[in-house]
Amino acid sequence: MSLLVVGLSHRSAPVSVLERASLNAGAQLKLLQDTVAAEPAAEAAVLATCNRIELYADVDKFHAGVAELSTLLAQHSGVGLEELTPYLYVHYEDRAVHHLFSVACGLDSMVVGEGQILGQIKDSLARAQDLHTAGRLLNDLFQQALRVGKRAHSETGIDRAGQSLVTFGLEQLSAGADVQQWARGKRALVIGAGSMSSLAAATLARAGVAEIVVANRTFERAERLARILSEGDDTDVLARAVPMDSVPGELTRADVAVSCTGATGLVLTADAVVASVQGRTGAPALEDAAGADTAVREAAVRDTGETPLPGAGSAADENCPLDLSSVSSVPSGFSVMGEAAVAGMDAATLEQHGAWAAGGTAVDRTRETGRSGPEADTELIGALAATATRVGRIPERRRPEPVVEVPRPEPVLFLLDLAMPRDVDAAVHRLAGVRLVDIESLADASADAPMAADVDMVRRIVADEVTAFGAAQRAAHITPTVVALRSMAADVVAGEIARLEGRLPGLDDKHRAEITQTVKRVVDKLLHAPTVRVKQLAAEPGGAGYADALRTLFDLDQETVASVSRAENSTTEKNRGPA
Repeated sequence: MSLLVVGLSHRSAPVSVLERASLNAGAQLKLLQDTVAAEPAAEAAVLATCNRIELYADVDKFHAGVAELSTLLAQHSGVGLEELTPYLYVHYEDRAVHHLFSVACGLDSMVVGEGQILGQIKDSLARAQDLHTAGRLLNDLFQQALRVGKRAHSETGIDRAGQSLVTFGLEQLSAGADVQQWARGKRALVIGAGSMSSLAAATLARAGVAEIVVANRTFERAERLARILSEGDDTDVLARAVPMDSVPGELTRADVAVSCTGATGLVLTADAVVASVQGRTGAPALEDAAGADTAVREAAVRDTGETPLPGAGSAADENCPLDLSSVSSVPSGFSVMGEAAVAGMDAATLEQHGAWAAGGTAVDRTRETGRSGPEADTELIGALAATATRVGRIPERRRPEPVVEVPRPEPVLFLLDLAMPRDVDAAVHRLAGVRLVDIESLADASADAPMAADVDMVRRIVADEVTAFGAAQRAAHITPTVVALRSMAADVVAGEIARLEGRLPGLDDKHRAEITQTVKRVVDKLLHAPTVRVKQLAAEPGGAGYADALRTLFDLDQETVASVSRAENSTTEKNRGPA
């Protein structure tokens, strides 16, 4: 077995790279064909989902296989090899098996434990089978991965560790509220009619939305999905289909929209979303300036460690005894209490400003001390200079103005973008009155998700299944050699019986049959122990060499062994079926 997988996922690459590297259905088919046509690969399968692109192959050379598969991924994704390489991961033989089994169980998903990946693995296998790029190894691997995934979901509570991407996305849209209460009575627009969009529509229907509108480029598929939703026994949702050019108008009516298409460009631009919100509310969905201002203030606090103060000329400087217009050239954010503000001011004015900044009243220093003129100025300015020398600048005594946080308006439109590459313009995140959840924000939200004890149970299942699969594959590797050995032994028996008939032409049928059966039993008994033992040894790690030893010891023809393998692969191809 020389199983190799080269790929990238949400764990190894940023969403922007995954978007650009995504493969549509046509590109996946071409990638499969080119992979099996390449020299190192005999079989190939592509697993492409919204957050992973992986190419599986049976190769005869590791380094040549890695180079070839990486190059093919770069060519068909359109991302340059030099740019793509830092984000690629490689798994070989048992590690590749472990990776796919973990993926099938949902351990490697963005939302741990989600079960939709099983359907995507099944589709990947069916695609490779239809193109005849999956032979014995990949058929066995993917079908066993499906069984392992089903076992993990049935024997553990891995489903409790996470939800489907759709459910998780709706939870993020509802901002922690109960999804059913949040969704009840809302109007939903579903863009796309594929597996993910269908799952989203069904989830929304069960959550209690009042209406679902399905838009798709192929109107018949949209009609079929709408009909399934309307006729469902577990919901009473109203569902209808519309063509894609009706999306702008339907978006104006919708409370929540889910988009997951195979489009290579944006389906919903920021301008389209602005227009839909304005059409619904009568007010434009402008950029959330309050949010931007808050970000600037927070950045200032981080940089200086202090609360920023209003600059010169702000409303907070009303009644200030200083002539603020004279310090208008001070850099933005520099307080009027700084050195630039007090330079050249006489002591009396400085004292007046100090009292004002402290919230008190102006003080007539002349009446208080009986001193005025240059002497008082020198004393006060000297004290200020000493303080500046000690702390680095004139102390700022003005009380911080309270920061008034402008609340972000409640969203009137909720958008869930589950497509890769994205269907909804990322600029929509900045629009007031709109809440957008996309693959990137889902990745951020799920990064710190707690791991359940069930996850550990699934990991043990995966480890056990990887060991069993490796043993079965190593044992199967020697089977053609054992079959060829027994075939050779049968030929020897047949030849010797023919010679016996030549020497004893008068031998009757009864005695001939008895002699033949006796010789066969002798040969079977002699071969039984070594062939059983060699299968056991071959199933252990490092047991691949026993097949070569058996061929050498019994002088078996390599082409005979290869013909047995081809015959077994042909039988497997005819008898294959869904897991």
